[in-house]
Amino acid sequence: MQAFNPDGWKRPKGYSNAVAASGRMVFVAGQVGWNGQEVFETEDLVGQIRQALANIVAILGAAGAKPEHIVRMNWYLADKEEYNARLGEIGDAYRELIGRHFPAMTALQVAGFVETGAKVEIEVTAMLPL
Repeated sequence: MQAFNPDGWKRPKGYSNAVAASGRMVFVAGQVGWNGQEVFETEDLVGQIRQALANIVAILGAAGAKPEHIVRMNWYLADKEEYNARLGEIGDAYRELIGRHFPAMTALQVAGFVETGAKVEIEVTAMLPL
């Protein structure tokens, strides 16, 4: 993966403006913060983010991929204010599970989730080198 940022632009924090990659694509469905048995173990936003990211790492592993193969990540949030207030904790959880790998990202506040109790849903696209 190669990251791109226009000349003269401030470097983004925690994501890349654009990435290029080639290989076999892996699309991971949106993951909420429940475990493999579809049970929420916490109502805490950071705890749910940690679980959603752990789910993503496990699914990528099943496909033969690793976090560093992620090229695109979309975050859907119930409460942008809580997200922004807890960015430090969220960053810690992200680095613990994904590392210092920053794909192209989008984050949106949404009206709600299909899964009652969800505070976040994260989907990714990964590219495995051929």
